[in-house]
Amino acid sequence: IRVFILAGLLVHCVFLVSIFDIYFSSPLVHGMTPQQTPLPPPAKRLVLFVADGLRADSLYELDSNGTPRAPYLRGILENNGSWGISHTRVPTESRPGHVALIAGFYEDVSAVAKGWKENPVEFDSVFNESKYTWSWGSPDILPMFAKGATGDHVYTFCYAAESEDFGAEDAAKLDIWVFDHVKSFFNSSRSNQTLFSALNEEKVVLFLHLLGIDTNGHAHRPNSREYRENIKLVDEGVKEIASLIDNFYGNDGKTAFILTSDHGMTDWGSHGAGHPSETLTPLIVWGAGVNYPQKVTSQFFEDNFLKEWKLENLKRLDVNQADIAPLMASLIGVPFPLNSVGTLPLEYLNSSALFKAESMFTNAVQILEQFKVKMSQKKETTLSFLFTPFKPLSASEQINFLKKIRLYIQQQKYDEAVSLCKTLIDLALEGLSYYHTYDRLFLGLSIAMGFVGWTTYVILVIIKAHTNLTKTVPTNKKKSTVLFYGFASAGMIIAFFLLIQTCPWTYYIYCLLPVPVWYAVVKEIPVIQDLATNVFSFYIGQSIGFLLVCILAIEILVFSFFYRSALTVGLLVFAGWPVITQLWIQAKTKALIWTLLCVLLAIFPLMPVVGREPNIPLVIAAGLLTLLISFFSLASLRKSENKYRDNEDLKVYFYQMFSVALSTYVVGSTHNSLKIKQGLPVMNQVISWMTLVSSPALLLLSPTFLFERLFSILLSLMSTYLLLSTGYEALFPLALFGLMFVWINMEQEALQHYGLSLKPKLAVFNFTCTMDITQFRQLHLDDVRRSFFFVFFIVTAFFGTGNIASINSFDPASVYCFLTVFSPFMMGGLLLLKVAIPFILVSCAFEAVQVTTQLSSKSLFLIVLVISDIMALHFFFLIKDYGSWLDIGTSISHYVLVMSLTIFMMVMNGLAQLLTTQRLGLPRRTKHHST
Repeated sequence: IRVFILAGLLVHCVFLVSIFDIYFSSPLVHGMTPQQTPLPPPAKRLVLFVADGLRADSLYELDSNGTPRAPYLRGILENNGSWGISHTRVPTESRPGHVALIAGFYEDVSAVAKGWKENPVEFDSVFNESKYTWSWGSPDILPMFAKGATGDHVYTFCYAAESEDFGAEDAAKLDIWVFDHVKSFFNSSRSNQTLFSALNEEKVVLFLHLLGIDTNGHAHRPNSREYRENIKLVDEGVKEIASLIDNFYGNDGKTAFILTSDHGMTDWGSHGAGHPSETLTPLIVWGAGVNYPQKVTSQFFEDNFLKEWKLENLKRLDVNQADIAPLMASLIGVPFPLNSVGTLPLEYLNSSALFKAESMFTNAVQILEQFKVKMSQKKETTLSFLFTPFKPLSASEQINFLKKIRLYIQQQKYDEAVSLCKTLIDLALEGLSYYHTYDRLFLGLSIAMGFVGWTTYVILVIIKAHTNLTKTVPTNKKKSTVLFYGFASAGMIIAFFLLIQTCPWTYYIYCLLPVPVWYAVVKEIPVIQDLATNVFSFYIGQSIGFLLVCILAIEILVFSFFYRSALTVGLLVFAGWPVITQLWIQAKTKALIWTLLCVLLAIFPLMPVVGREPNIPLVIAAGLLTLLISFFSLASLRKSENKYRDNEDLKVYFYQMFSVALSTYVVGSTHNSLKIKQGLPVMNQVISWMTLVSSPALLLLSPTFLFERLFSILLSLMSTYLLLSTGYEALFPLALFGLMFVWINMEQEALQHYGLSLKPKLAVFNFTCTMDITQFRQLHLDDVRRSFFFVFFIVTAFFGTGNIASINSFDPASVYCFLTVFSPFMMGGLLLLKVAIPFILVSCAFEAVQVTTQLSSKSLFLIVLVISDIMALHFFFLIKDYGSWLDIGTSISHYVLVMSLTIFMMVMNGLAQLLTTQRLGLPRRTKHHST
């Protein structure tokens, strides 16, 4: 069993990791030569303001009285500069946003997962290409550009990480810190000759990272007074800094200014996904080399923003976020960042047609260089007769393009040159994508074969070891030996083929994995033949009906990942289960409670996603309801007669109830304190962390009788869950646990209904006494339904209160009882714990179902494995690498989620056994209780 579980874990880890190799490998290549426009640039220096978390509509919208929210910036776009919307990509997080802005490429998700503060991949940036860069702002963003830079010319000035406090009195102080330090920097340069001369050099960049708006958005939401006032403060700060810099350089007209944002924010204060409020960011450019506002009579965009913002008569110039890097490079005349995939937005430039054409040509050559390196890399690792080049950009086509563009520029046909450059850029980007995804089909097929083989093998193990459908077939040693050598030879041929192509070591795992898996399947051919004979001779009609029901059930589960309301439909069908199977006749009360609880739980998937509308009174109500249920449960426990129970044990429940009461108080107190801007009280923080640590210990002190241990698990998990709740989701574990409790009882009735076993007395059922009797019963068809119930409840536990496949479902307010200072991994860990709590409740209930129905935990778990693997295979084929970034991100996150579920369920199976069977012994006062 252990070998099988280890093999299963290994196989699923390979399936999970493969997706990052196939879809999320880094697109970066190295070895290109820098490309620079040969003409003198319009600006000597560039000032980049990045207002972190600033939405386009929040900046451009007028207030209800018709006045602009940022008067200075509104004046700039109306009189002095060009403006538009910068379209960001998923994931809309600070790190990838800044990399796109400053380095010109879209960082892949694997790099985000490696950390905010370090450089997971080496990349070039505008800062690196500059003569000097000075930057002020967050310690999460600035160091990664300094670390990636060659030489010592990128200087950073950061405030302490502790300043990024969502519960602080006013996060706008982060921006005040930046503006004050820039002012004192310029003042000090007058008395520092070295600094003064460095500031007067050409190709200088000044970067101001303004985090206040993002922090206030998380803490108070983007429609709050704090968020809007922070925009006004940034507007005044930008005005002061622009004036200071112009005066410092004697108004020489050689400074270019850019104001933009790394990402937007949803109405409920989160970001990370592809909602327009997250992907639409403002872009205002003014100063040296920048076009003045262009008046127009009409312009067409699919959205209605121009009318809302009263900007219909000013030309709106939209760009992709990565286009800002080449714009900055051309304004100050530095080489375009080597890995940039941005296209220079020419309409922002106020320069000669020759300069525009030359800049565009530089841009095209720089992207073509990446294509050439990528192509040569792929050519080196592929056998010549198997290599399929990207035909639209063959070597001769490249030369033709470059010659034509150069000729057009010499003939002063600048518009034709620019048009041809844009065509070349599009083709080079298409070619880059072609070579980046070159092995995708081949790897995808290998993984799919492994998947199908593994699932088939697990089904065979279930049928062979846990059912009476087949008889034992003697093995033919001669055939087995031939099979072994056949598959071993196939494995060696695959390995040799990969070796001569110098493929990465991971390719060996993906391509060789199906070999042992299919060997194990083919070895069981006699079992398959025997099964086919039995099924076709006796149960053909039943089998087809059963298969159709299984397919429909799994499709509902897959559908629920896209539409949470599918869970409501499933729960309503479950509500009618006792009626369909005639169970209600023998257990009318239990059947009625089951139906009511199914209907109650079915309401949750119809509710809005958690975090969008915080409702602390509901969390407090959930805490009080938990206490009320606890009092009734304790009263019934004291009354019930169980000769094995010790009333001393009931003390543990009083401690747990006190912990729930304390958590309820802390939630209310913390959110009131944050509301009046007094921060997170230290005492509340201490209690929260102590509750988190002590809850599992208290749980393990409780008796291991079935209902008592499950009740203790609920109290322990609720005390932590309340601290992580902000609204109606606090009621979700209570409704879920109620249904799980009735499920255990209903399964007993089902067992008796089908005459599979005698009904054990649940009141005195002890988890620790069941290990030796669980192997008696073979699997019955009803056990497939049991396993499906478990998978369905697991998916309900995940999606019942929100679509966690989307990053923006998470609300940072959930962790405010534990910490308010920005810490991505600590916050992520606590949010994962919040997701796992309903999961643990379902796993413990399933453990109880296994032991009370006298079934081997392995046999039921194998059925669960098959169901989740079929779902995973579904999502593997649904993965997209085309369409909107939201579609691509969602398809990949669904696959990762269902694969994580499978691996997580293996871990949860062990955790549920630990939580239900283990007990910490404490020294007792009386002799006869001592252990």
